[in-house]
Amino acid sequence: MTPVDDSTGAGGAAETPRLLVRWLSKRYGNVQALAEVDFELRAGEVMALLGENGAGKSTLVKVLSGLVQPDSGTIEIDGVARDLYPSARSQASGVAVVHQEYSSVPTLTVAENLVLGQTGVSPLWLPGRLKARARTLLDAVGLDHINPGTLVERLSVAEMQLLEIARLLVRDSKILIFDEPTAALADREIERVLGVTKRLASEGRSVIYVTHRLPEVFRIADRVTVFRNGRSLPARSTRDLDVDAVITMMLGRELQTMFPKRGTARAETLLEIEGLQAPGLSEPVSFNVRAGEIVGLTGQLGSGASTVVETLAGMATLQAGRARLDGQDISLKSRSATLKRGIAYCSADRKRDGTFAVRSIRENLSSPWIRAVARAGWISVRGERDRSSDIARRFTIDVKRMATAVGALSGGNQQKVAVGKWLGAAPRIMLLEEPTRGVDVGARAEIYQHLRDLCAAGLGIVIASSDTAEVLGLCDTIATFYRGRVTALKPHHEWSEDALVREVMHQEAA
Repeated sequence: MTPVDDSTGAGGAAETPRLLVRWLSKRYGNVQALAEVDFELRAGEVMALLGENGAGKSTLVKVLSGLVQPDSGTIEIDGVARDLYPSARSQASGVAVVHQEYSSVPTLTVAENLVLGQTGVSPLWLPGRLKARARTLLDAVGLDHINPGTLVERLSVAEMQLLEIARLLVRDSKILIFDEPTAALADREIERVLGVTKRLASEGRSVIYVTHRLPEVFRIADRVTVFRNGRSLPARSTRDLDVDAVITMMLGRELQTMFPKRGTARAETLLEIEGLQAPGLSEPVSFNVRAGEIVGLTGQLGSGASTVVETLAGMATLQAGRARLDGQDISLKSRSATLKRGIAYCSADRKRDGTFAVRSIRENLSSPWIRAVARAGWISVRGERDRSSDIARRFTIDVKRMATAVGALSGGNQQKVAVGKWLGAAPRIMLLEEPTRGVDVGARAEIYQHLRDLCAAGLGIVIASSDTAEVLGLCDTIATFYRGRVTALKPHHEWSEDALVREVMHQEAA
């Protein structure tokens, strides 16, 4: 195993690493999740931990957080050998983690969640001062608009992620692990997370930053460690890298293009939206979607872009307006009504309501159309198997793993299941929120190509995304939202990246 690069500090003198991992290995049955991993983290630095889904990043995070016991290897913190399993030992050693899966209790208030699970609570957390202390922490992560007495179940996905980071600030930890902290966030919230991360590092804490959003790496990280097939590559300074070099390290090959070539949308209008109004929209929204076209809706958290998609899916309350599909009025009053008219919907949270994590790939792929292969209450096993296998092949899902639970798949494969399952329902319109959230760069390219293939077959697609590069590179028409209204609606070729970011920020750029 090649060791990580030199362990000298900024001044050139040797220093004891804050965290030193040597020859760490972990196997699950026939799968070698970690293979003799070497990893080093210095005091006060931000280390980006990168790699495709399934490369070993998550397993390393679980080992460091005490959730998984390694088969072999050593771990040192400030030069002292440590056993971090179980998690109580990891926390006692100064390790704190913000996981991808939220750990807050929905039925408790924001303030109560901040103190939940903390030991040795100081007088600052006595009931009379709880909300005041919570206010300080919430302000620090950009949740200044949230009342500490609000129940967590009323928060959005992005707000829950920021709350997880606020909970991390309660602990006096030396090693902080951020596991996809911005996957559910829009640009403004991302800026807040990056700002908090930089501040924590400047205070002398060490940060492991796991992300699939490569531009963030070059804004925040001092060094990069890439994982590939369970092995760690030598850490490298971000000063010596660019995005293309990192992608090549992750994939072991060059990625020719992230976004597929755009097709030609057909002349006929497939979906017409007129005067759409719903809670969260300050002005009526109108736009059209042609067959073979991808329309992108983008804006900051709460801007209204996701509200439009959810309303078209029958998931939000329609207050006014009309929708026409193939020239005929359609009802948006319920999910079942829109589904019957051929409108498929993939939510931003595939684990919560996009897939059935404990069920197999086959069962997930067949879930929207299972009645098509059933008679008198009996399911045709052969019919389900054949149709779901065909979908799997079209979406580059391994047909040999059809019996595998979806929850055991990588994020990219889970998302391919969440999108691909709708093919058997023969939709006319595909609605997607954050279609590549938590998906690595290789799987993103695959998903983008699959969406283009659907367009070539005559579907219309509407995407709500906070990823500016994704919207600009994938969509044919782009609508920007700010505070519940459309601020601009133009073809993709009339947008530059700078113009799109400025329009999304709107008031801030004025």
